[in-house]
Amino acid sequence: MSLKRTQIYLEPEQHRLLKEEAETKGISLAELLRRLARDHLHRQPRREDFGRIVGLGKSDVDNAAEEHDRYIEGAVSRE
Repeated sequence: MSLKRTQIYLEPEQHRLLKEEAETKGISLAELLRRLARDHLHRQPRREDFGRIVGLGKSDVDNAAEEHDRYIEGAVSRE
């Protein structure tokens, strides 16, 4: 794996807490920051993910946009 060097500035408290976490996990601060960046990027929605939600709300109701509160309340009260 090829890595790119970068420099960041952390607040002293952030640095202390991150160093402690890295030491607890037995890894370097750099490795902890790489993992945090990887996890953050994996949680971000990708452009293709938005296509999956199109049409999820289809129903036979033609006034769902105007009456969504009423329909949600009805669905919740049935549970």
